[in-house]
Order: sequence, then C-alpha cells, then structure tokens
Amino acid sequence: MSIRSILQDMKFSRSQRVVQDSAGSAESVGESLKQSCWAQMPQELLREVLVRIEASEAAWPPRKSVVACAGVCRSWRHLTKEIVKAPELTGKLTFPISVKQPGPRDDLLQCFIKRNRSSQTYYLFLGLTHALTDEGKFLLAARKYKRATCTDYIVSLHADDMSKGSSNYIGKLRSNFLGTKFTIFDGQPTHAGAKITKSRSTRPVNLKQVSPRVPAGNYPVAHIQYELNMLGSRGPRRMQCTMDAIPATSVEPGGVAPTQADFSYGNAEFLPSLPFFRSKSNHVERISGPLASQKSGVLVLRNKSPRWHEQLQCWCLNFHGRVTVASVKNFQLVASPENGPAGPEHEKIILQFGKVGKDLFTMDYRYPISAFQAFSICLSSFDTKIACE
Repeated sequence: MSIRSILQDMKFSRSQRVVQDSAGSAESVGESLKQSCWAQMPQELLREVLVRIEASEAAWPPRKSVVACAGVCRSWRHLTKEIVKAPELTGKLTFPISVKQPGPRDDLLQCFIKRNRSSQTYYLFLGLTHALTDEGKFLLAARKYKRATCTDYIVSLHADDMSKGSSNYIGKLRSNFLGTKFTIFDGQPTHAGAKITKSRSTRPVNLKQVSPRVPAGNYPVAHIQYELNMLGSRGPRRMQCTMDAIPATSVEPGGVAPTQADFSYGNAEFLPSLPFFRSKSNHVERISGPLASQKSGVLVLRNKSPRWHEQLQCWCLNFHGRVTVASVKNFQLVASPENGPAGPEHEKIILQFGKVGKDLFTMDYRYPISAFQAFSICLSSFDTKIACE
C-alpha cells in the first residue's frame, strides 16, 4: 500500500469518527476506535509508515499530512511526536509547540509579518518559498492594546482569538510609557525554576468561569531596551535584548538552550494567582528593572552596527535580499560578548527584521531563540520611541 493511499484511508477514517462523535455517545466512539484497523496496526509497521510520511512531506502545505497522522488515535499521536524532531535539528515547524522551541542551528528560518493598521493586529507567517510575496503558513498573531501608561501586545496561536483569558494565549509583550523598555512574558515556564511575575493588583478569579487550559501565569523571559540614538532619524535604532531564559553559552558550539516539549496547562489550584487578569500598568517599571543591572550568564543580543554607504548616503546592513525598503525599524541582532573576547559565534545573525512593503516585513531567526521570542522582539520595533528619535 502506498503512502498516498494510506493518507486517503486515514482521512476517510477520521471523517467517520467525526460523524460518530456528533451522532453517538463517547462510549460508541471509543468502541469504534478499538476496532479501527489503524489503532490496531503493529508498532513496527506503524513506525515504518510514519517515518516514511514524515520524510516525504518536507514542507508546508503537504506537511499537514504529518499533523493528520498525529490525530488518528493516541498511539499514532505518541509515535508521531517521537518521530518528528525539534526545529533545532530539522528546521521544520510542525506542531504548535514548535513556535516555542529554538530555531535551526545552521540556517535562518525565513518568516514574514503582516500588519493591519486599522485593527492594530500583526500576523506571523512561515515563508513557504524564497519569494517575498507567498501566502505563507500562519504561525502567530498579536494585537496591540494601548494603556494609559504602557502598551501590551497579546500573542496568540489563533488569528481571530487574541484575548488574555483564551486557551490560545501564549504570552505578551509589555512596554513602558516611553516605548523604550519592553518585557516579554511567556504564558508557560520555559525551564525548571522559572519564576512567575506577581502583581499586587491581581484579583481572584472564579474557577468555574475559567478554562482549565488557561496558562498558569506570566513568566518574564526577555527584556528589551532601546537606547538614545545620537544620529536621530538618520541612523538606525540601538537596541539590547537580555534573554533571561537563555544562557550565554547557548551560542557556542555544543551550547544548549531550554526547549519546551509540549504545552503544559495549569491546574485549578494555580488559577487564583493568575497575574494577567486585571494587571495594572504601574507594574511596568518594576518588571523592567533587570535592564539596569545586567544579569550574568544570560544571553545578550545587540543590533549589528551598520556601515555608511557613500554612494547612497545612508547607513546600510546586508540583509541578503530579504529587505527592500529603508526603515529605522530594520535591524539585525547578534550575540554580545559580555564576558570575553568576540568569537565567530558572535558574528552570526540570530534575528533580522526589515521592511519590504507598506505593511509587510520579513523576520528571519535561528537558534537559540524561538519564533515566539523573535516575533515579540520584532513587535517592540513597531512602537514609537519618543525618547530615542
């Protein structure tokens, strides 16, 4: 039996399950799964089938067949997740958790951001081709919320569901009043020992009104600071990103960054301490404190210094064709050698962001940061920097 025929049979089997689920009880559905030929397939044969499917569907949109395999039944799901490797090794984004995992080590993963000015929303897509105009594969969405003394960007897995209380919520970006300091919060702990940010204004939440899949809290994972540019609007912005959740050694050969294996949702007993409910903006200055005193041992990213182009009479960076429009928002980030001499690893571009149209921007990133972290850093560039420009 060919892989194509197997996938067609799988789709027919899944459609039958949907009909049974809507027309019958849970017991009847469970009984039908027990009798399913796919659920009873020998493990050796099942692994061989899934390995071939995973290898043959190298890119989106055909890669949705790999996701379909994980939805057949529990045994298929566990084995598919075991076979599919992290983006660090393959450069492929397969499951939703991939946006929280570090990018590939060898190459930049090419993405792009679409901006909707009227709704103050931003959409991140994975580029499917090298062209700057392809449709892309949707990854993340963010919406801007302007407060009295700060700005919040809520990041979601769903393009039309960007609320803090949603199960699609994965994190947020918060700025200070001037738009010069930002903090990235992850909805889940990125590593053992991650500390949750608590707010004195947090109010208890009725547990019956909250989905059990609501994230357990806000964990600060990075701080971004924009510095005064002496050249004004003629020169590029100066920025520094302190990645609290990533060690500085991660950019060295053999270095390791924290990698989440799955989304873990908090139990009901943790829900009363949710800090993202009714969190007031006066908390911003306190959470931005670590920028003043540099933490030792964590990765620090700085924007790469541009060179002055005599013929064009402007500051230039080599984006290798990924940026076509000059903008103060364009930047490239590299690891900063905080505690030692600069090596080859400090010349490697970890994140680059640039303008290619009125509301279209490219975003390319690599290990050790994730798509969520890269997207959040780029979102900070959209805010107006009153004190820096």
